[in-house]
Amino acid sequence: MFFAFDGIDGAGKSTQIERLVGYLRSRDRSVVVCRDPGGTALGEQVRKLLLDHSDMEIGVRAETLLYMASRAQLVSEVIEPALRRGDTVISDRFISANVAYQGFGGGMEADRIVSIGQWATAGIMPDLLFVLDLDAPAAAARLLREKDRIESRGLEYFERVRDGFLRLPDLWPGRVVVIDARLSADEVHDRVLQAIAELPGTSDVSPTAPSNRGAGEQR
Repeated sequence: MFFAFDGIDGAGKSTQIERLVGYLRSRDRSVVVCRDPGGTALGEQVRKLLLDHSDMEIGVRAETLLYMASRAQLVSEVIEPALRRGDTVISDRFISANVAYQGFGGGMEADRIVSIGQWATAGIMPDLLFVLDLDAPAAAARLLREKDRIESRGLEYFERVRDGFLRLPDLWPGRVVVIDARLSADEVHDRVLQAIAELPGTSDVSPTAPSNRGAGEQR
């Protein structure tokens, strides 16, 4: 199985990824976690180019293609081999981020980004994409660390990005689960598990399924 989490910066992706990883491992699932961009030697170098503050100009087309290069390597080096082994893969962002940030935020055609993304990933897509929805001002207020190059863009930009995320169910019907990120972390986690439980072949990780481990080992 392949799951991805996305949403405007500050929506709580890291928290939910950590919770899901712990939950699945407590059910004896082998889990591989990755981040996009990043996750490989090439990807981490591209990530620095994209996110570090720099005087270097990066146009929106070049920005999109850099993300795609990192993702192509991530799929071939990490995601595809993990899926072949039968591991569960959880990615922090995927093609969805480019649709929202460079598409709706930056003005590129969403369908063109999707087409390029499908080629870059050899057609591999998450079984479920969890979009954590939060308005731009609330998300900005949650970011207490120093903002990266993308996060430093204004609220108007992030309002367009949020709108892009909310339109993803139209691009990938049946694959996108939008969850209100204003809910408590426990409530968001419960909704993630409910969505996973509805997929074929996930009865062993359903919230109602008994764990194979002792209660003291639960995360």
